Parts: sequence; C-alpha cells; structure tokens
Amino acid sequence: MAVDFSQLREQVAALGDLKTPPTVHAAGGFAATGSIEPLYFDGLPYQGKPTRVFAWLGFPSARIGKVPGVVLVHGGGGTAFKEWVQKWNVEGFAAISIAVEGQTDNRVPPGTRTESNPQGWQRHDAAGPARKGIYGDSAEPLADQWMYHAVADVVLANSLLRSLPEVDASRVGVCGISWGGIITSTVVGIDPRFAFGIPIYGCGALDRVPNQYGRALSDLALYREVWEPLLRLPRAIMPLLWLTGPRDAHFPLDVQQASYRAAPGPRMVSIPYDMKHGHPAGWNPPDSYAFAKAVVATGRPWAREVSQEIRDGTARVEFDVTRAVVGATLVFQRNADWEKSPAQLETSPGRAIATAAVPAGTTAFYFNLDAAGLTLSSEYRVSPPASPSRNRTPPPR
Repeated sequence: MAVDFSQLREQVAALGDLKTPPTVHAAGGFAATGSIEPLYFDGLPYQGKPTRVFAWLGFPSARIGKVPGVVLVHGGGGTAFKEWVQKWNVEGFAAISIAVEGQTDNRVPPGTRTESNPQGWQRHDAAGPARKGIYGDSAEPLADQWMYHAVADVVLANSLLRSLPEVDASRVGVCGISWGGIITSTVVGIDPRFAFGIPIYGCGALDRVPNQYGRALSDLALYREVWEPLLRLPRAIMPLLWLTGPRDAHFPLDVQQASYRAAPGPRMVSIPYDMKHGHPAGWNPPDSYAFAKAVVATGRPWAREVSQEIRDGTARVEFDVTRAVVGATLVFQRNADWEKSPAQLETSPGRAIATAAVPAGTTAFYFNLDAAGLTLSSEYRVSPPASPSRNRTPPPR
C-alpha cells in the first residue's frame, strides 16, 4: 500500500495545536538549585501508554514584572541540563530544559551503560521513545516515532512556559543544540508562537551530506517527505540565529545555508572560527544570548546582512548593525582546510562594511565581524564564481 505522505505531514503539523499547558508533576529525588526546580510534564501517549517528560525550570534571581523565556533542547548524548538553564537565567530569561529521550539527568552505574546510551542517562518509568540512530524508527507508526514525540515535547514545553505568571508569553523562544538544532529547525515551522529560534549546528537538507546523515537518509522517503526541516522552514517567520563552526563534521555550512535561506523571516548567521561541537561548546558563546535579548527587546536581530558581492577577486559584505563592530576577518576554505586573514572594515552609524581579497585557491568563504566578542558572519559563499558577479542577499526585516 502506498504511503500517504500528505496525511503524515498534516499529522505532524497538527502538533502545533498542542496549546493547552500540560499537567505538571513533582520530580522526587532531584534537588532544586536556587530558583531552578525539577519537574515532569505530561507528554503524548507512546505505544498506547501515557508518558511524562523530565525538565529543569528556572527563573532569573532578580526580576521586575514578566520576563522572556526560552525552551532548551539538548542534542545526542545529552539530557535536560540544569547549567544551561542557569546560563539563560543569568541573561534575564526564564528557561525550561527538557529531556526528549525519556531520560532524567541521573546516571546509571558505568558498568551498565550501553552503546545506545553511552552517557548512561537513567530512563524513568513514564518514558517516551528514545532516539534510534538517524530516524531509525521510520517503520513505526508516526505517533510512535521519536521525532514526533520530540517535536511534541517542545511544543508542550512552550505551552507550559508561556502559561506561567512570571513569563511574558509573547517573548518565548526556542534553542537547540545538534539534534536539538534539527528539532528546532523543524518546530519553528510548526509552532508559530515562538518569538525566536536558535538552531545550533543542527539544520535540514541532511540527506545530501556526505557523512552518516547522508548515508542514513539519502534513500529514506519518510525523511524527505515528512521530517525534512526544509518542508517547514518556509513557515518560520520569526527571527532565527544559525550558530555553528566552520569545521563541524556533522552539519556542513552548505546545508545550513540551504536551511536558513528556506526561512523567510529575519536571520543572523554566526560562525565563530574556532567553534567546536558539543553541548558546552554550543551554549558557551555569547551570541545566542545577545541575539535573543535583541529580539525580545526590539522585535528583530541586532544585525542584518544587506548585500554581498565579489568583483575582480575582491569580496565585500555590508550589514545594518545596532552594535559597534570593531574588527573583520575573511574566513576561507583552501585545500579542504579553513584559514583566516584580516579584512578591511568601514563603519558608520548603523552600518558596517567588510572587504578583502579572496586568496587564490579558495573554494568557499565568509566574513566574520567582531562586535565586542560577538561573531557576526556573512552568508557562506562558494568561490570562485564563473565570472565577476554581484550577489545581493538581503534577509527580510
């Protein structure tokens, strides 16, 4: 029998209707830290049985009135991280970090850890599905697949967070790392209530990547027809920040570019030259916090790429900015490695322009602008073009 992919897409889209705050339950055996408390909330049924989601919920220690909020989604090998909540609380946000594989942040004894759970996170009695590789449960009914539950958990966490009296429901965003970035890239096109989205590393177009994702997904119709984030990113009109490193082995810059170009809303790109892959590596840079604070304060990111061009071997990029930019670098790929060299910087009130000669042998490049420790990146560009040309890429305001 032929699979009705359109019906499955409608079933996924309906997850955006989970607007009623889920029931919350106490999480015995976990100690609160200051204003950060453990909890469970009700998830969707899995294989006909009720489920709960473990989470840490925290608020800024000093606040006046309602505060903005963020839903935090871990990556592979992760869980609901209390320290990630703490970082957002320090920045003035309420935060809920959720465990999307039916686990807690307790660990099983080292001798009992398995290949599928090398970190040893302990699963709880009301757990939903764990992730099975890369969409490895695609033969299961859609409502029993891990990604279905992961997306539902994020929407439910949004509904919970925005229902709290301490939180401004109009200023709640979502941030995910690695697999959490894939989930974020998916959910921002399903739940339009999010004020902003920050996919860190993770993105769409993974069936074209020459790594483990491409091997798993190149022939998987369910990914292309149902779970591909590019199917939903055109509905994501909220501001998005795409944060990654140039050498990320899992999510190359070209597929990340395909993802951010699919979303019509305002965007920023941040590609710190030395950024590595991991949970602390993803949440330690200041860029996600500065982006979110700008959006909840003004409704838009603190920078916008206005145009980009290359003529006669010289690249140029122009940004609108609301922060002072103090330096510029050309980051370029040559002989399969990434290098960097200084770029010329011109600034005027609200505007920053970087130019640099593109070194011979360059196959791809982008600019990094330094805004007092924040990294503002231009769009990734393959080089050289077939002939001198102009490429203007103004993201929507």
